[in-house]
Amino acid sequence: MFPTWIACASLILPAAVSAQYNLVKEYAGESFFDDWNFYNHFDNLTNGNVNFLGDIDAYHDKLAYINDAGNAVMRVDNSSTLKFNQNRNSIRISTKDQFTVGSVWVTDLRHVPYGCSVWGAFWSSAPTWPVGGEIDTFEAVNQDYYSHMGLHTNPGCTHSSNAVQSSTLINSTDCSVQANGNQGCIVSNPSPATYGAGFANSGGGVYVTEFAIDGISIWYFNRTSIPSSLQGNASSIDTTTLGIPVANWPANDCAVNEFFQPQELVFDITLCGDYAGASSVFYQTCTGVCYDDWVLGDPSHYDNAYFEVSYVRVYGQPGELTVLQPSSSHRSAEAPLLAALLVVGSLFALVQIF
Repeated sequence: MFPTWIACASLILPAAVSAQYNLVKEYAGESFFDDWNFYNHFDNLTNGNVNFLGDIDAYHDKLAYINDAGNAVMRVDNSSTLKFNQNRNSIRISTKDQFTVGSVWVTDLRHVPYGCSVWGAFWSSAPTWPVGGEIDTFEAVNQDYYSHMGLHTNPGCTHSSNAVQSSTLINSTDCSVQANGNQGCIVSNPSPATYGAGFANSGGGVYVTEFAIDGISIWYFNRTSIPSSLQGNASSIDTTTLGIPVANWPANDCAVNEFFQPQELVFDITLCGDYAGASSVFYQTCTGVCYDDWVLGDPSHYDNAYFEVSYVRVYGQPGELTVLQPSSSHRSAEAPLLAALLVVGSLFALVQIF
């Protein structure tokens, strides 16, 4: 009877992984910040020399606002003169909703933070990090030549040698937070115009992150190469039309359903800290002492330490649960499972009868 039960149960499972996704959530315009949580705490996560403001203070101090172009801006304080032992104010926000495996997020970035001591990132994480994994869509520090993409997970996930991707700049292959000082499995974006003044001067670009059961992929398109399928107010996208991704982590060496859980999207800008302030990293592109000469230095050092974002759009597979809301995420996640169990139970009963 057991093989028959398995055969019946398989009827309720998806037959194949789809690459067609429909729009389920958009962050844009005047309401961009409405569905994000502001961290409102000093940086006790990566030991940076910043205070992440709450929403009221961030709006008041103009560190989070919508500009005249209708884009969301998140920036580091570039006007205050600090005293020793003070930290500079900055922004860290995360989505109130979580997004399940089988989703895609598309982000139009006009400007990314850069400069010595600056560590900016657009990424995602499960609430119980590192359980549930982390996906770094964009990350760069100091005066890096390239921006980076990567994963951070519990031990056991690696970047596959069979990954289908355009970048050959593979910095590390072990995604474990316990390996190499939590470096993660990192792929560099080979275009120098993905960070710094080059990125800003070229008008920025669009990142696409696919969080799929058969693997995680990230595409980047500069302003002049954005596919027509991503232009305008696209209500659906098909990732098979986007070409080869810049970075790809196939599930054969990193089982997505094992190492990842629903993700919150995050923007943050910290200063110095575990990465940008590490001497082995900082002195590759910068001089002086990270905190003393930069954080405490001329506040104009941070004139370029900001994100400018046209939109973030999240897409999900038709008919599938994609958005988990805070007040009902546990209940919403269990509902399809309960329904599936009821169907399996009914099928099992029918098998017993016949």
